[in-house]
Order: sequence, then C-alpha cells, then structure tokens
Amino acid sequence: MDVDLDVLRYLLKKRTNEIEVIVAGTGYLVKTVIGVGTFLLDNHGDLDLLTANQRVTFEKFLKPLLETPPQ
Repeated sequence: MDVDLDVLRYLLKKRTNEIEVIVAGTGYLVKTVIGVGTFLLDNHGDLDLLTANQRVTFEKFLKPLLETPPQ
C-alpha cells in the first residue's frame, strides 16, 4: 500500500476526533497513533521503516481511516 501523504497530513491535522473515536477503549493512546502517522509523514510514507508494533498501530487505526472519507 502506498500512503497518500496529503490524506495522511489531513487526517493528522483535521480528523483527530476520528482518531480519538477509533482508539477509545482499546488501550492504545491517541498520541501513539498520531506519532506513527507523523513518523510516516517525516519518512515520505515508507512503511518499511515501521517497527512491528508501529506497523500494527498503522494497520489497526490509521489505515482504516485513510481508506474512508472524512465524516
């Protein structure tokens, strides 16, 4: 999967409420999910640079939001 950096940037800046909703009750922290997204932005969306735990965070929270239009 190629990460659309514009969509990711928009998600991290304007759709944080959706991140909060998807993370609620999972035991994950919102700042962790945002941190993984920021790391991807800083590294041009290169998923290969993610650790195993970061990859799980991306797949579980960010990827579904990147694939759906803003609510």
